[in-house]
Amino acid sequence: MADSGSPRKRDEEEEEDDIVCLDPSFFIDRSYEMTTFTFGSHELRLLCLRAASTDYDLTGQLVWPGAVLMNNYLSEHPENVKGCSVIELGSGIGITGILCSRFCKRVVLTDHNDEVLEIIKKNIELQSCSENAHAVLTAEKLEWGNSDHISSIIEKHPGGFDVVLGADICFQQSSISCLFDSVERIIRTQTGNCRFILAYVSRAKVMDGLVLKEAEKHGMCVREVDGTRTTISNLEGVIFDISLK
Repeated sequence: MADSGSPRKRDEEEEEDDIVCLDPSFFIDRSYEMTTFTFGSHELRLLCLRAASTDYDLTGQLVWPGAVLMNNYLSEHPENVKGCSVIELGSGIGITGILCSRFCKRVVLTDHNDEVLEIIKKNIELQSCSENAHAVLTAEKLEWGNSDHISSIIEKHPGGFDVVLGADICFQQSSISCLFDSVERIIRTQTGNCRFILAYVSRAKVMDGLVLKEAEKHGMCVREVDGTRTTISNLEGVIFDISLK
C-alpha cells in the first residue's frame, strides 16, 4: 500500500496547490477615460486606457507611439487619403481611422480582439454627433491571415479599398507573415492602385529586417517617405509607403 505521506506525494500536492486558474476576465480593464488628442488642426475625443493591460492581447486599448506618428503625418498630408476608401489593420481604439474619417469617404476599422472591437465601436458612436466626420465608419473583426474574416470584409465592401493603414502593428515576429498575407490579399482585390501606409516603430533590429523581408516575399516595394523618420517616445519611427511591384 502506497504511503500517502511520502515526500514525492507531498511535493505533487504542493505543486497542485500552486496552480492558480484565472478567468480571462481577470485581465480585462475597462476603466476607459475620455481623452482629447490634437493632430494639427484636428481634435479627437476618444475613450482609451492610460496604461497597457496585463494581457498582451489587449494592447489595443491604448494609444501607441506609431499611431501618433501616423496621425501627425496624415494631418499634415491629408491628400494621401482624401476621398479614399480606407481599411485600417490593428486599429486599437480607432484613433487613426477616426482621424481619417475627416478626409475619407469610407473607413473600416479592424481588430482581432473582441474586447478591443467594443472600444472601437464606442469611439465610432462618439463621432456620430461630430460635425467633422464625413466618412462612413464601421468596425470589423479581422485576425491577420484568417481567410474567412478577409472574405467577409471583401464581400461587404466589393469595391475594395484605396489605402490600407497600419500604425505601430509590427511588434510580434510570429504575426508579420500573416499581416502581409492579409495586406496582399486586400490590395489585390482592388482593380486600381491600392497601397499600404505603415507607421513603423523600431523596437528590435530583427523586426526591422523581418518587415522588409516579408514585404519583398509578398512582391511588394517598400519606400520610406521622405522627412518622416523621427524619434517618438524615445524610439525611432518612420512612415513606409508600400505597394505591389
